[in-house]
Amino acid sequence: MAPMIPGNKYKRYTPLDLPDRSWPSKVPQSSPIWTSVDLRDGNQALINPMSGEQKLKFYQKLVDVGFKEIEVAFPSASDTDFGFVRHIIENGMVPDDVFLQVLTPAREELIHRTFESIRGAKNVILHMYNASSPLFRNVVFGNSKEQTIELAVRHTRIVRQLVDHYSKPENGGTNFKYEYSPETFTQTEMDFAVELCEAVREAWGKASADNRIIFNLPATVEIGPPNHYADQIEYFCRHISRREEIIVSLHPHNDRGCAVAATELGLLAGGDRVEGCLFGNGERTGNVDIVTLALNLFCQGIQPGELDLSDLESVVEVVSGCNDIAVHPRHPYAGDLVFTAFSGSHQDAIKKGFAAQAKRNAEGDPTWEIPYLPIDPADLGCTYEAVIRVNSQSGKGGVAYLVAQSLGLDLPRRMQVAFYQVVQEVADRTGKEMTSDDITRIFNQTYHLASLQGKNEARYQLKSFSLSDDNESSAAADDDVMEGAQTPRHRRFTGKVSRDGQVHDVSGRGNGALSAFLDAIESAFGIKANVREYSEHAITKPGSQAIGGPQQQQQQRSGNHSKAQAASYVELISADEVQEVGSKKAVGFWGVGIDVDITAAGLKAVLSSLSNIEQPAKIVNQAVEAAEAA
Repeated sequence: MAPMIPGNKYKRYTPLDLPDRSWPSKVPQSSPIWTSVDLRDGNQALINPMSGEQKLKFYQKLVDVGFKEIEVAFPSASDTDFGFVRHIIENGMVPDDVFLQVLTPAREELIHRTFESIRGAKNVILHMYNASSPLFRNVVFGNSKEQTIELAVRHTRIVRQLVDHYSKPENGGTNFKYEYSPETFTQTEMDFAVELCEAVREAWGKASADNRIIFNLPATVEIGPPNHYADQIEYFCRHISRREEIIVSLHPHNDRGCAVAATELGLLAGGDRVEGCLFGNGERTGNVDIVTLALNLFCQGIQPGELDLSDLESVVEVVSGCNDIAVHPRHPYAGDLVFTAFSGSHQDAIKKGFAAQAKRNAEGDPTWEIPYLPIDPADLGCTYEAVIRVNSQSGKGGVAYLVAQSLGLDLPRRMQVAFYQVVQEVADRTGKEMTSDDITRIFNQTYHLASLQGKNEARYQLKSFSLSDDNESSAAADDDVMEGAQTPRHRRFTGKVSRDGQVHDVSGRGNGALSAFLDAIESAFGIKANVREYSEHAITKPGSQAIGGPQQQQQQRSGNHSKAQAASYVELISADEVQEVGSKKAVGFWGVGIDVDITAAGLKAVLSSLSNIEQPAKIVNQAVEAAEAA
């Protein structure tokens, strides 16, 4: 394949000579004025423009999110847009603190039609534009610089006259702001852009520090990198006179994929206001994404003005439903997968991060610092359930995190490795992503725990038991006791254990509950096993799935725990295998037990492990079946 050689076909952008630019050393300190253009700029970019019902639903969401400036229509473009503006005004759907923005080109008859649409509105931004760049002046309109200025000035005076008319109480009493856009600003000579806006401000004649004129400076087509746009904004802010009477508004498009960066740098360069769309819908590659901009500020500790994105899922639902454009799963902040880690190393870091975060919070430090999560999903109305998801590329840390979240179990490290190997094998065999529910089902199946459905497939089950001191042997003489030596304490286990549904009476002795129980198992069933590792903990967070029998499940659902549950973990190795293998490390089998009594939990963990020792070949097969049964 031949390389791409542009030759002389494409011109490079011409950078500004601005050696003393100041914006690179600045950092954001506050939020800009946010203006949504979803209902106008975004709507006209749709294959199928929004229906009236969709537009009303979208408009209400913009109000709920907190926008105080909403460009609702291009009223002179169609009866549909005109009717929409009239509908929300006549039906009292515009809050008193919201400015409706309407767009019109610099054409007298269309300006008159636009003013008719907003009669009776309390607050209105009248937004007029005409193109200013050489490409449009020469190719599209055939205008000189002088003619371009004359066009803008003449129509600004018409706007001023109509503002005076519609501001009178008998004609609606509307409070107006005026916005002017030199369209294609970024492709316009900067000195001419300033000259044009100066002429417009003079023709308007109403600008003051209390009622500033808005100069909107659009990157109608993004033709340079973000730093170039910032230079243009700083140049404009430096050279426009009476800066205190002006709101500098940014309206970047995303042709180069740099709209967010261009806006952020443009704000550092002096911009006061941003026009954009939720999630960046718009012509071609779109307008700038206001959600991303606002949340970029938020996660730097800056309140994003009056915008409230704490229920981001509902915003996604409305926007995607009205635009008929799905939000990409990797879209910043809003995508289904942006808070999700599949990678094992990422999962392990996140798991450790949450543990460290909990410790900091307990010490009174609320600072959010979690690896790979620059923002707390909870601040956007998201749960932590999907932060870690498991596929064949995932690691033990992620699996352990999901078990902790769903079941409240803090698995020992070696058990994490063992269970991860089961999940990895299931993922490889099924080729599917392992959801939290899948992990829970596989865990319950592998370690024979009762699920919410009350199922328990363990071959062995503890029915009842008692423990007592065993007085049949005494390992120390009376004089040993006199010398201070302690007599080893032996325990006697008696109980009932079910094997494959048949109940057996079992009895054994040992120097502790587990060893006595294993002695009883060996006597009854001929299975020799030793404990290699044991650990336990109280279940302080039951998780999203209850574990245990019907009574325990009811306690968990009602929240009336008479006694906290405990979890025990046992790794058993076959005594026969140790003798056969010698110095080679024997294969271990883990078990889990849950009970309000810690001793009973340990005994159940032994039986959980024994069920796997006797049927090792079935462990993964049954886990696959559990995953596929979902």
